[in-house]
Amino acid sequence: MSTTPPDTDTAPKADDGLEAAGAQLSTAPVEQAVPGSFGGMRKPGLTGYVAWLGREVTGWVRWMWRQLTSMRVALILLFLLSLGAVPGSLIPQQGTDELKVAEFKQTHDTLAQVYEKLGLFHVYSSVWFSAIYILLFVSLIGCIVPRTWQFVGQLRGRPPRAPRRLDRLPAYATWRTEASPERVQEWARGALRRRRFRTDTYATGDGGAVVTAEKGYLREAGNLIFHVALIVMLVAFASGSLLKYEGGKLIVEGDGFANTKTQYDDFKSGSLFTDDDLDRFSFTLDRFTGTYESSGPQRGTPRVYRADVSYQEGADGAERRKAIEPNHPLVVDGTKVFLNGHGYAPQFTVRDGKGKVVYKGAVPMLPQDGMGTATGVVKVADGYTNGKGKREQLGFEARFLPTIDRTTMTSSFPGLEYPVLALNAWHGDLGIDGGVPQNVYQLDTAKMKQFKTADGKIFAKQLMPGETMKLPNGAGSVTFEKDVKEWASFQISHQPGGGLALGGAIAAILGLAGSLFIQRRRVWARATTGPDGMTVVEFAGLGRSESAKVPEELAALVDVVHAKAPGTAEAVRDEPAPSAGTAGDEPASSAGAAGDEPAPSEGAAGDEPEPAPSAGAAPVPGQKDPHHPAPSPDTPADPAPSHPSHRDETGTDTPADAEGAQK
Repeated sequence: MSTTPPDTDTAPKADDGLEAAGAQLSTAPVEQAVPGSFGGMRKPGLTGYVAWLGREVTGWVRWMWRQLTSMRVALILLFLLSLGAVPGSLIPQQGTDELKVAEFKQTHDTLAQVYEKLGLFHVYSSVWFSAIYILLFVSLIGCIVPRTWQFVGQLRGRPPRAPRRLDRLPAYATWRTEASPERVQEWARGALRRRRFRTDTYATGDGGAVVTAEKGYLREAGNLIFHVALIVMLVAFASGSLLKYEGGKLIVEGDGFANTKTQYDDFKSGSLFTDDDLDRFSFTLDRFTGTYESSGPQRGTPRVYRADVSYQEGADGAERRKAIEPNHPLVVDGTKVFLNGHGYAPQFTVRDGKGKVVYKGAVPMLPQDGMGTATGVVKVADGYTNGKGKREQLGFEARFLPTIDRTTMTSSFPGLEYPVLALNAWHGDLGIDGGVPQNVYQLDTAKMKQFKTADGKIFAKQLMPGETMKLPNGAGSVTFEKDVKEWASFQISHQPGGGLALGGAIAAILGLAGSLFIQRRRVWARATTGPDGMTVVEFAGLGRSESAKVPEELAALVDVVHAKAPGTAEAVRDEPAPSAGTAGDEPASSAGAAGDEPAPSEGAAGDEPEPAPSAGAAPVPGQKDPHHPAPSPDTPADPAPSHPSHRDETGTDTPADAEGAQK
């Protein structure tokens, strides 16, 4: 029994079968250089020119296709896609914030023209961004399809046959035994299959028996899953952008919302969205509850922020109740309703000069700071007549303070502890009869006059809940009602493809982990009859990349087979070799276990001319140190090393792992 050192003086030959042994460990395409001419030799005449031109065009198209489906181009496209998304985050986008786009164009006239030509105000629907997106799709699909067919072919095929010179492979072990080649083949195949290797057997012309085995197909499967998951995520993001819709709605306590386009305060959607895509539901804001930290450095921080709503699915659905809180939205048929704002809506009652109520209702005030200071506008457009009986329109600029701080005229706490309402009154034309849309939170005073006192000062007043402000010259009055309502703003969002994107992301992580941590490897076991009638057993392993796992795994396999087919020294010393009905049927022992092999005897010499390792130790894959003296029969042999060396460290040529660029 011995470990045969590799022949480091002779280069591997083509007929050794090493290239076939290392072939197709990956399905990545092989990079090819660009030749000088794809057309080759051109024959004279028009026919020769046309044929040459066809070959030239076909060759260049194939070369460009290989480049497009290569890893290098895919990485460039991914980089360009991420780079192109940067201006979409920094520059205001049309369809998302039209007001900011208009403001940017007014402020930066020259730069806005450049941005407009480059499509930077609509990045995600621009021609250049769509081109990058589509090219990335084509690149991934063009890579996956041929590699998938090639991988299926590998799964259906058989492991490659053993090379003629197994000792040239990175991990190698050999010994001599009295067991027959067929028995060794049977034991080797059983050990490999128990380790989940895919195996095949065949007989050689000289009466030998060979087992070929391969393992690690999940590496390439993980690689393909990763690429497919990227396509799934791209499809999910594209469908989400094209079919999405979202908008905002401010609702006062007691009011409701129906999911129709006209009900939104602001609305935006994808280019393939239609009104029929709106999910049918409605809800009513029953009550908003907000409590705040009353002291300490976090004074004013919300502690309870909840909107209690009653909602209904479809036109005839049963009414249900739901408490909407931050990060806990209402979900109806894939549409999510988020709570994202809160404020107060003081109730006003406006009477004309004759005491007739011309306006009554709650008016939302928009917060200006974190403590609840808010501003708003009350517009009385119809039904009002002044003290002289003339029809006019009224407008009030309001400033609401939930807890007034009279030193700064701001609110010092967001809760309703000491509410005050400050009003300025205007009369005239609101400018809304011309049909031009107006902001409901702003007052156009171009055609209005401000009420003034008898001495010519601006008429303004601060009101507590329940107080009334009487307008000058018998023009009427405004009452700040005691009941102050609250409002909540909601973001209604429908993003299709979210579950698909999540599934794609999880699959991409799992596929990437498999392609990184699973190693593709092959093992060959060959048993042949030597000139002296003994069986020569050879084990060799080859991995897709340099790794200590292949020699370690091969050593464990050698331990199992060697325990059943011991070396010649053990066969002489011990009882006759176990019969096929006993040794071959017993379960495999753990790799390297001491109890699986006979104990070594000191001074036992092998039957081969070269010095052998200790009689009871299994051969170890790797190379013997030629400078280490062989143990003499009178010297106890050293135990076999537990960590075999890697064959490539000796400088022995190994077959190149043909692999192209991977995505």
